Amino acid sequence: MNDSLTLGLALLGGLVLTGVVAHGAWTARKTAARAPKRAGPHEPGSGPGGSDTVPDLMAPAAAGGMSSTSSQPALKRGPVRLDALIDAIATITLEHPLTGDQVLAHLPPSRRAGSKPVLVEGLRTDCGEWEAPQSGVTYSELQAGVLLANRTGGLNEIEYSEFVQKVQAMTDALGASVEFPDMLDVVARSKELDAFASAHDAQLAMRLHAKGSAWSVGYVQQQAARHGFVPGALPGRLVLPSNEEGAPPVLTLHFDAQAAFADDPDQTTLRELLLAFDVPQTAAEQEPYKGWCAAGEVLSMSLGAVMADEQGKPFSPAAFESIGGELSRLYEALSVRDLAAGSAAARRLFS
Repeated sequence: MNDSLTLGLALLGGLVLTGVVAHGAWTARKTAARAPKRAGPHEPGSGPGGSDTVPDLMAPAAAGGMSSTSSQPALKRGPVRLDALIDAIATITLEHPLTGDQVLAHLPPSRRAGSKPVLVEGLRTDCGEWEAPQSGVTYSELQAGVLLANRTGGLNEIEYSEFVQKVQAMTDALGASVEFPDMLDVVARSKELDAFASAHDAQLAMRLHAKGSAWSVGYVQQQAARHGFVPGALPGRLVLPSNEEGAPPVLTLHFDAQAAFADDPDQTTLRELLLAFDVPQTAAEQEPYKGWCAAGEVLSMSLGAVMADEQGKPFSPAAFESIGGELSRLYEALSVRDLAAGSAAARRLFS
């Protein structure tokens, strides 16, 4: 996506938040071509708080905190599905029904076109449901799609041509025919979707600076674990898991990755942590903002840290109210576009 929006922390004094671009609190980075925001996969895994006192992270949500996910039943995510809102979809007509084994044998070896994922689905003859092809099932129709945009940018002509070539080779091998959407229309859609996503992409982050002595990595891990954080898939990262199976974490606590490789975590010290959450990736129902506020307060108290913005300027929890208002407007804009934060479509688009 061209142009990205990153949310930071609001300062107490004199900052007026306008739209989704503000100084210090909501930092906008405008670039000619967007680079991916994450190099690795997602880790395993309500309303704005405006008072000066932020509730404890482990308190029940009804009381204003974020409840522990370990006591809640895991919600299962459905399979990734093609979506006409965010995918360019080609219709594949079969001369006769095919088994899943036949389809699987001829899928493109790489299900990507450039930086965009490619999906193939089949219509089951037994129940009329679309799904990713699987062995032992018969399909009467197929369709293939490529994502129109993600955090690397919008689908371009070269990527779309690669998609067409891969799908055409598959359909030829299956003895089927395929109808592709017009390239100019697809690229125009991708640019429009990319522009919207770039203007509504956000990550909220605060820095936790040590007031006095530096912390050992082991001590940080111990204190974070008390509030529900567990080791992430990447070094230098602790996460508060979602109660939705396979979903991204609700919150992420970052520290120096090199320190994570130390032989003795109690002998390696840190002076700064970054507490963040990915707004479009996390459902509002999980109350990530409330949890972020609570986690920042409780971790700053247990670690003896100062909560600060990107420039290292301390802030007060009173500033959370301003950020919460901006966040509510962002959630609303995503929902109006049928891309509610945490939805399957939003997670694919903002990936």
